[in-house]
Amino acid sequence: MDESVFVNVAEKELTHIEEALEACGAEIDIEPQPGGILALTFEDDSQIIINRHVAAREIWVAARSGGFHFRPENGAWINTRGGEELYALLSRVVSEQAGEAVTLTPA
Repeated sequence: MDESVFVNVAEKELTHIEEALEACGAEIDIEPQPGGILALTFEDDSQIIINRHVAAREIWVAARSGGFHFRPENGAWINTRGGEELYALLSRVVSEQAGEAVTLTPA
């Protein structure tokens, strides 16, 4: 995938993730940062960082439970290890760190 195409696709996905998080009802401080980064801070001061990695053409997620890399495949973002879909992983790690059930869905 061409770099400019990837940046456009990844930015749209990060925007959707931000909107889904804002609508989920959990107490999360969501801070978009330059360079395609979303920093999530929870009530216990733990964080999740979601960012686009242009060189690898991936979206990366860093959470308390580990680091995860996602590549676009057939209209979804799939974990390069284990095949978990991005929103399933985000639902799980956000729920863990927010201390409440959160379900996020793709656009």
